Amino acid sequence: MPSETPFRIALALIMLASATVAGYYRWRAAASGERISRKEEGYLFAILLRLAGAGLWIATLLYLVAPATVRWGAVSLPAWVRWCGVAGGACGPLFLAWTLASLGRNLTDTVVTRAQATLVTHGPYRWVRHPFYVATGWLMLSVSVLAANWAIGASCLLVLLLLALRTPKEEQMLIERFGDEYRQYMAKTGRFLPRLPRR
Repeated sequence: MPSETPFRIALALIMLASATVAGYYRWRAAASGERISRKEEGYLFAILLRLAGAGLWIATLLYLVAPATVRWGAVSLPAWVRWCGVAGGACGPLFLAWTLASLGRNLTDTVVTRAQATLVTHGPYRWVRHPFYVATGWLMLSVSVLAANWAIGASCLLVLLLLALRTPKEEQMLIERFGDEYRQYMAKTGRFLPRLPRR
């Protein structure tokens, strides 16, 4: 069985890079001082999503600082598969940065759009409507594989499921905000994967 140390170091670096990217763009978006309501998302759903996110952070941090506490969730994966997770995770912060730079000051952590929001259709938004969720999913999959731990993987799956359940409401809010412009954008792009050209 390979040593966990290189994987733990890689995970720490990936988490640091991802948190730095996300933190920077969230700080820039919040600089407007606009208060964002979570009422439209639903307080119960907002609490569930944040609890699931906290569970993921806790499981991941335990793997980093006290791996014996989550060893019960270890999955036997070949080292080369885990190194693929490291490679994928290393690309994650770059994809996240591209997505958030494209989104700019429109970024919120709920379904509500900002007062000065614009419809973003460039960068990765040219192909998919929710590349931030795709980048998040990519990072979570990579982290689950490199840690080879089903407790982390299950936590990731729960967060992604909740984000997927929230997406239709988010899109409805965008339709209410941008109308036919967003409907036309929906017709040309996929929700999470690029839309295949019609023959």
